[in-house]
Amino acid sequence: MGKITGFLEIDRVDRDYLPVAERVTNYNEFTIPLGDKGTRDQAARCMDCGVPYCHNGCPVNNQIPDFNDLVYKGDWLKALKNLHSTNNFPEFTGRICPAPCEAACTLNIPDTPVNIKSIECAIVDKGWEEGWITPQVNANKTGKSVAVIGSGPAGMACAQQLARAGHDVHLYEKATQIGGLMRYGIPNFKLDKTVIDRRVAQMQAEGVTLHTGIHVGKDITIEELTAKYDAVSLAGGAEKPRDLPIPGRELDGIHFAMDFLSQQNKRVTGEPLNNITPILAGGKHVVVIGGGDTGSDCIGTSNRQGALSVTQIEIMPAPPEKENKALTWPLWPMKMRTSSSQEEGVTRDFAVATVKFDGENGQVKELHCARADSKFQPIPGTEFVLKADLVLLAMGFLGPVQDGMVKEAGVELDKRGNVLADVIQYKTSKEKVFSCGDMRRGQSLVVWAIREGRQCARSIDQFLMGKTDLPR
Repeated sequence: MGKITGFLEIDRVDRDYLPVAERVTNYNEFTIPLGDKGTRDQAARCMDCGVPYCHNGCPVNNQIPDFNDLVYKGDWLKALKNLHSTNNFPEFTGRICPAPCEAACTLNIPDTPVNIKSIECAIVDKGWEEGWITPQVNANKTGKSVAVIGSGPAGMACAQQLARAGHDVHLYEKATQIGGLMRYGIPNFKLDKTVIDRRVAQMQAEGVTLHTGIHVGKDITIEELTAKYDAVSLAGGAEKPRDLPIPGRELDGIHFAMDFLSQQNKRVTGEPLNNITPILAGGKHVVVIGGGDTGSDCIGTSNRQGALSVTQIEIMPAPPEKENKALTWPLWPMKMRTSSSQEEGVTRDFAVATVKFDGENGQVKELHCARADSKFQPIPGTEFVLKADLVLLAMGFLGPVQDGMVKEAGVELDKRGNVLADVIQYKTSKEKVFSCGDMRRGQSLVVWAIREGRQCARSIDQFLMGKTDLPR
């Protein structure tokens, strides 16, 4: 597991970023890799801790100490094979996963966890550079066909695993490009879309047939798909955004974050906007409501568009600067974090309740706010006003959009409105219909989506063939 005394001899060094003044002028990725030697040194820090809690923190069950040891020994190809044995798309998680594995690392007790995320990304990036990553085509076809609806990380993982099992897989996507939220929600400066494109090309070479621009529930019915295919997987994501129904919500200039982000992603990649009214931050005072990753992405995008100011408000109180390790480790801690986008320029405020929007001539101009109490209600006498020419609602998602495919499918839902299916078989209440990813579990992380897509594929393979060799 790396060098026995490595954690004592080598300090933690993370990947660096390009300077703020340089990176905000474009939408390119700005993370600077550690290089082969730097990555090897960081892998050497993986200690023989006896119980590798990083396994517990990683939803896809990456064999972290194993690939760290292989990198330390210089066996990059074997490290890549190890990494791919549990994760179809480590270049996605190596860029946009928050790394719960590092929070669970034994070396996180003194705040110096192994750079697992950086090492993972370095392994797979080297694999692409060296030409080691090629299509895995199964020459033995089963004669069974599967439709996977939704091409986010869950749908992509599910489709790829089923194709590798020898099934005829058809991936349906309502947008014009594959990738789901990774394509349209996450900015290019965090995940360049060519990273998705090369995986899509690999999947096509493995036999996955893509059906883009087809909205299941509108352009084609779920009944047609269940009649045509031997199994159907619902992997459409949790796209219903949380709204803020307060006075003034009808004013122009108030938008859901995903509408803003998807527009800019389309501009960067040259995808047409089809006469959609542009949402732009240039020359405006921008207020982002919501303190999570989506809100952070809105900050980075607003700064690149030339916003006059960016303010981010969160109804939750400010988290502690440092967690109590005795209470939280090895679990994911609630603590103050500053993203790369927040480092680029933003005013952050916590425990803020938005009372109403105010404007002129139908256009938003101000937010009327107040301090929030422990029940998230405004405290009288604490009111204040924020300038706002553009308001972006980034308060999370309530679950899948039920109108259309979900309602038409007639599947049972859980109490939160997600498609009801367990994590063993991923079967819905309808015969032949399965579900995975955010559509089943609610808004979550890319790493959980990949896990569920892989496990759902295994369940479908078992259902179709009576047995399966696909891993969980």
